[in-house]
Amino acid sequence: MERLQKVLAQAGVASRRKAEALIVAGRVTINGQPAKLGAKVAAGDEVRIDGQRIKRPDTVTYAYYKPVGELCTVSDERGRRTVLDSLPRLAGLHPVGRLDQDSEGLLLITNDGWLTQRLTHPRFGQEKEYRVWCAEGTLSAQALKQLRQGVVLDDGPAAALRAWSAPGGCIVVLGEGRKRQLKRMLAAVGFSVVRLKRTRIAGLKLGNLAPGQYRELAPLELASLGYTEHMFSLRSDHQQ
Repeated sequence: MERLQKVLAQAGVASRRKAEALIVAGRVTINGQPAKLGAKVAAGDEVRIDGQRIKRPDTVTYAYYKPVGELCTVSDERGRRTVLDSLPRLAGLHPVGRLDQDSEGLLLITNDGWLTQRLTHPRFGQEKEYRVWCAEGTLSAQALKQLRQGVVLDDGPAAALRAWSAPGGCIVVLGEGRKRQLKRMLAAVGFSVVRLKRTRIAGLKLGNLAPGQYRELAPLELASLGYTEHMFSLRSDHQQ
């Protein structure tokens, strides 16, 4: 954890002394609560000045092509390979959401707690697109209609935002990510999944990444995920 004044200074918002004045004036919050002098900030904490979020310069987000066989976890007590084994050793890195061990495709890995919440909390409804291959082949028009209208699973109803046929299976867009949800939905309409690849999260596509490869996201790519508050131009307002 770091002192709040240091975090504000590193973000280029104000000198440490002027940051203290902002805190005393009640203009700074941590996770929605008014900050106090001497407060410390953890990696996932949300810091705002006058309601505008400050992006800490030490946050990083990677797009990663998760191959089949890796676990979406930070560590595994049985020593199995996890998605972090291919990434740089940075404090606080964690996968955003999950893909099953036998699934593959686009996975975001970050140390930004705000971005994780933005992409995983149901109220944001971020789209996720999947290419699916089924043992029974290309989905029928009736099965696709059922997916769009919704099916009943053991943990409640579920429906695809969109679904259309593709050779040997289908392409499905979901707005939520319950455990093994898509495989269970397809089973409910009579199709069993033999391969599942996530190709898009919100506005970010897997692109030409190969299994096991990763790249750091640029600001415009972060914006495609709904992250529109990069390094606010607050210097002129708060350094005078």
